[in-house]
Formats: sequence, structure tokens, C-alpha cells
Amino acid sequence: MNKYIKNVLENAKQSSALISGANSVQKDIFLKNLELLLNKNSSLIIKENQKDLKAAIKNKQDAAFVDRLRINKKTIESMCEGLRNIQSLSDPIGNIENIQVRPNGLKIGKMRVPLGTILMIYESRPNVTIDAAALAVKSGNCLILRGGSEAINSNLYLANIITKSLEISGLPKNCVQVINDTNRDLVQQLITAKDYIDVIIPRGGKGLIKNISDNAKIPVIKHLDGNCHIFVDEFASMPMALRIVENAKTQRYGTCNTLESLIVHKNIASLFLPKISKIFNKHGVEMRGCNETLSILPFIKKASKEDFYEEYLAPIISIKIVSSLKIAISFINQHSSKHTEAIITENYSHAQEFIKMIDSSSVMVNASTRFADGFEYGLGAEVGISTDKFHARGPVGLEGLTSEKYVVFGEGQLRS
Repeated sequence: MNKYIKNVLENAKQSSALISGANSVQKDIFLKNLELLLNKNSSLIIKENQKDLKAAIKNKQDAAFVDRLRINKKTIESMCEGLRNIQSLSDPIGNIENIQVRPNGLKIGKMRVPLGTILMIYESRPNVTIDAAALAVKSGNCLILRGGSEAINSNLYLANIITKSLEISGLPKNCVQVINDTNRDLVQQLITAKDYIDVIIPRGGKGLIKNISDNAKIPVIKHLDGNCHIFVDEFASMPMALRIVENAKTQRYGTCNTLESLIVHKNIASLFLPKISKIFNKHGVEMRGCNETLSILPFIKKASKEDFYEEYLAPIISIKIVSSLKIAISFINQHSSKHTEAIITENYSHAQEFIKMIDSSSVMVNASTRFADGFEYGLGAEVGISTDKFHARGPVGLEGLTSEKYVVFGEGQLRS
């Protein structure tokens, strides 16, 4: 094993026990100090980020990639708001829930405990460095962060701020470590270090996540991609449907909760599609449709079978016309990446059927898919979104970074 990686893992192992026993006051002081240092050093953070942005543009990265990489004053304000939100949340560690008294007098409950040491491997988004550190510390976990080479300057500067915040808060400085070596060969050593790491959270492109999922010897919390759908039901409010679909697709293109595939009931298609196509044209969104869609919008491209599985992360959308709610649900479940799906309808029974039968980590009624993240769900922030069914599902916040153990209280009972 590489000497540097070995040292990082040993530091994490030693710090894990210390951070798991830290009290809530210490952890909240850390969050407050981190917010203060982010504000104090905002201009320097942006300056370091500019180095990464220039390199990305020089390397001809696309607009969505550059957007995910960028840190500006608004980004830092959002980081700070997330820190305040996490600080306001109750510390889950040590909570004992669902205590039941057995006939023999034993009291049995479940205590919330940290996962241990978390390895997070991520691309592009340097704001994740702050969100992940805050959630890990608040939930009593040790964290190893390995960001992409494209954000190395931003991440290393943020790492210094995190370390300083830990030190002045009286917490072990190595409970959050950022890997400073961008050598990809080191990732393989990290994802197989099962004696040191308890869980891996990959966040980035489909290729990165698939590689980690296929080769890791440690449990992985992940989602591969975000092919999100909206179904415009025949009972949808037209003005509401237009507003929601526009927001879900065009508010931001490069995120995993952006609308990628639009499903429309045939009874509303001839009215809805010409209106939404004008909105998409205004935004420069390329439309790709099925044969029925092309009969209404003959000027758009014909969608291939692959289009309906695609996470574009770009101003492109696939469109499918269906004849019933049942077919819409079946089509979405077949093509979805299990991230986020929404229905727009005024029909209560249709809404209930949709949320019951759609097999995704978030299912929405009359709302934009762009709300599918930890910040909007009141989790303060998130380390990612899980489309798995174990151990966490949906946006992963404080509780998603914890596990449970049984605790039993007795008064001398013996088993006969």
C-alpha cells in the first residue's frame, strides 16, 4: 500500500473513536467556526477556484461541468446556510428510540450510532467538500475525501479551512482528511481498504460510480445516474404543468434531479406539447420525441430507444405520449434510474396510484424534480442521493450516515 494512503487510513482509524464520542456542543462549535472561516476567506476560496475553472475551460470541459465546478459568492452563501441548517438539527448520535418493556421487565430499544469511517470519492463539485465534512462530523463519523483532479485547488484550500475549524473547536483534526494526491491508482487502494473504511459514497459520473461499485470490497451507497421523469396526466392543470416542466428542465441542466424525460397523456398532448415546445425553444432545449409526439411536433427530432434511458445533463429532453396512467407508470419504471419521478395531476386517485407504484427514491406530486436534494428536504445538506434500497435511500443526510444497535436495560434478569 502507498505510504501516504496508509498514513491517511491510520489517522482515520485513530480519530474515529474520538469523533464518535464528541458531544453535540463541540460538533456545533465546529460548524459555527467553519461558517466563520468560509466567510472570512471567501475571496481566497474564489481565487483558488478560478485556477480550477481556467484549467477546465482550457481542457474544453462542457458548460454543465464548469457550472458544477464553479464557486462564487452565492455558492459560499449556500454552503454557510447549509452549515447553519445542520447546526440547527438535533444530534442523532446516542438517541435511544422505540423502547419496549418485555414481560420479564427488560427494556429494549435502539440507539443511533455513527457508521464509522466514510470514504467519499467525488467529481467536480467542491461545495461537496464542505457539505460532507459538516454532515460527517455532526453524525460522529470520520471522513476521507477524494475529490477529482479538476477541483484540486479548491478542495485543498477548503481542506485547510476544515482542519483549522476542527483544531480550534477541540476536535481531532484527522477526523476529516482530503486526499492531496490525484493519482487514480490510489483510488483502488482506498476502495479495497476494508480494515479501515466502513462505507464508500461515490458521487460523480456514471463511469466513476460503476467502477467503484464493481471493484470495491466495502459497502457502497450510490446512484449511477439521474434519468428523472415527469408524467403530465390528462387531469393536469395546464398552467401548473407548464411552470413545473419548465423549472424541472431549465432551472439547471447539469444536476442529477433535472428532468430528462417527459411523459404526456394522449388526451392532453395536443394542447400541452405545442405550449411546452415554445417554452423549450425559448431556452434552446432540443426535443426528441416518439412517433406520436412527432405527429404533433413535426419539427423535432425522433427519439431513439436509448434516448429514453439517457441522463443528458444538457438542454435536451425526450418526450413520450402514453394512453393511460398504467402505461405511464410501466414506462417510467422500465426506463428510470430510480432517482426522482413526478406526476402533475388534479386527480387524487391518480396521484395516489403513482406514488404507490413508482419504484424510485423520491416520488413527487405537482412539484418540480429539482426539489430532490437534502437541502430542500430539510436535511441541512446531503452527501449524495442513494437509489439503493439498503442502507439509505434518497438524499443522504445526518440519519443516513448513522446505523443502529440494540440496547437492553435489565435489573438482574436471568434467562431460564
